[in-house]
Amino acid sequence: MPKSAKRRKDKAADFTKAKLKLGKGKQVASNAIDTSFKARSIALPSQSITKDRDDDTPTTKRRLTFDELVAHTKHYGVATRKDALAGFRELFETHPYIINESLTTLFNSCVRLIGDEDTGVRKALLSFFTWLFPRIPKEQLIPHAPTLLLFTSSAQTHIFPEIRIDAIKVLDLLLIYIPEPVISGWNQGGDKHGARVLEGYLGLLNAGTKFGENDGPIRATSTASVVLTAASKLVVLRSLATFLRQALSLTSHSNPRWYLASSFDSPASYGAFEQLLRPSSAYQDQEFPCRKWRDESDDTTGDEDFVLNEAKPSSSSMGGHQYLPDVLNMSEDLGSHAPGNITFISNLARALQSTLVSTFLDYAPTVFSPSSNPQEVELDLILAVSDSVRSIYGEISHIQDTKNSSLLENLTSILGYMTPFFPFRPGGKRDIKIEQAFQDLNLVYCELTSLLVLTSQDTRSRQQRPSKTDRSKLSIQNDIVCDYVLRELSGGNVQPNQVARSLTSAAYTSLTPTMWSLINTPSQSSNGVFGAVLEHGTVVSAKSALKKPAVDFISRLILMNTDRHYRGHFKIGQISQHVQLVDWIVSLPKTLWELGNTDPALSETILRFLLRLLQRQPEVLHEKISRSLRSRLVPYFVVEHPVRGQIPGPFTKLPHGSTVRRLALDVVATMQSASFTEDKLCMFVSTAVKDTTEDSYWTLVNL
Repeated sequence: MPKSAKRRKDKAADFTKAKLKLGKGKQVASNAIDTSFKARSIALPSQSITKDRDDDTPTTKRRLTFDELVAHTKHYGVATRKDALAGFRELFETHPYIINESLTTLFNSCVRLIGDEDTGVRKALLSFFTWLFPRIPKEQLIPHAPTLLLFTSSAQTHIFPEIRIDAIKVLDLLLIYIPEPVISGWNQGGDKHGARVLEGYLGLLNAGTKFGENDGPIRATSTASVVLTAASKLVVLRSLATFLRQALSLTSHSNPRWYLASSFDSPASYGAFEQLLRPSSAYQDQEFPCRKWRDESDDTTGDEDFVLNEAKPSSSSMGGHQYLPDVLNMSEDLGSHAPGNITFISNLARALQSTLVSTFLDYAPTVFSPSSNPQEVELDLILAVSDSVRSIYGEISHIQDTKNSSLLENLTSILGYMTPFFPFRPGGKRDIKIEQAFQDLNLVYCELTSLLVLTSQDTRSRQQRPSKTDRSKLSIQNDIVCDYVLRELSGGNVQPNQVARSLTSAAYTSLTPTMWSLINTPSQSSNGVFGAVLEHGTVVSAKSALKKPAVDFISRLILMNTDRHYRGHFKIGQISQHVQLVDWIVSLPKTLWELGNTDPALSETILRFLLRLLQRQPEVLHEKISRSLRSRLVPYFVVEHPVRGQIPGPFTKLPHGSTVRRLALDVVATMQSASFTEDKLCMFVSTAVKDTTEDSYWTLVNL
């Protein structure tokens, strides 16, 4: 039967477009959401027309106040945030007095931009901080360190690697201006700032950031593998090297002559030896009270001063010795390292071992290529690796047990990879910057080798002999280091000017542990190194920057052999460079005359050495040397000119009442007490001190 009209109509309705009536418009869907809103007013916070502003309020050229710039740092627009940072600098340059009063608000607004997702904003913030930090006193910047470090360490773990790298750059600034808060608690773990910063470094390097128990495995905290470019890895490694250098220098109480401590029978005796040449600037008591002459030293106290304060024992510049408790405290500071700290450093070295070794092996072939100069980034990466290695493994000189011997094994492994390239020399065109970088690498290698040699000597003294293979490798490394040191020191034989160009004062100081390890090693090369050191110290000019570290180093080598607590292998009586040693000693009065009053610190070191040497009367100081010293000291006080007669010497140009003047008188008085004969020297000294503040002092000590 036919379909009904209703069914046909319903079926056609699905395909029929509804016709809209005129003026009705499109109908709203039944499930539509109404998004319209109504407001009674519109806020225009950035429009100056709506504000009543004081004419005295500091503003930028765009008439923005400090509060408005703070609001702009939270703006959604990238350009606005960048302009806010530029506005801060403009405002502070024009009105610098508002910096200190607005620091809290400024940092609270700026720290949020450390992790900003826009590269331009982060770059502008780094530039602003670079300009701002030098203008803020350290004591005013430190209270804001927790806020700065909280956001910086948080940005170190950001999901975007580029934000982590920029956070490292902010850390570099903080390490320059406020290093103490940055490294605080770095080896304690927990929520300390230093621990979080260190974990951020290791997380970026995929080195693992958490340690287990003392000898447990290292557990990585992130499963994400971040592949850094060479430039980004350089930023991280260079900053890590700075962090480790600051942390270890501020927490380990390092002594620049740590390498001599193991040659004494106890820390207390080494601490007493350190006082012999201690300069007057190291003492708080700089006054010269009334003192009496004392002919002999008291062996029970070890005090070799021949002047004594009646009121109380003093550590003034005339003495050079402290009370025994002070010496003990100082010696503890020089060598005290908690076992937990050594264990932490051992774990840290283990965590960084693969990263440091792989980075060195990746770039060493191109950096040390004999045919071309290295790329700057690659060379800087090698330098950053070597700096980190020196900071970490510099602590092995304080190891007192065998359970942390993994440090020695790791260092031996790293030196094994570096040895084929040593000595490091640039292969392309001569460039001062590249040559300086290669010299720094050579010094690091020498220092690490000396650490291993000295530690091995100390290990053998505790009856823990290394393996035959390790001894063979160490002997090879020691020989090539010896050749390098001899080549560096022999530059003064041909052209003295080359000495200053090849070695700087800092480089010579860095080489002193290496030179001592070579001298103190019972081998044929030890005498040759000591002879080269003596010859170099004699040839180098008195006005050269190398003179002071050379005099300090050689003086200590000589005085060590006169100390009854010395236990080292090096013995002056067994060396064959006796003539060179005598030449160096008798050249010291000439150095004093050439210095005049230009370098009181070096003059004081020389006079203190001569004083201690004369007091101890070693075998090397025979009567002939004593007479030579006396005759050579005469021009220092009075010069006899064939035409002009007697001319005042350099002694008279020194400040009256200074330490150097009185030390010079002490040296002459000690010579006089040993010879018991009046000669020209004493007469000229009396002429030089006549009608001066030292006249009465000379009369007293010359009785």
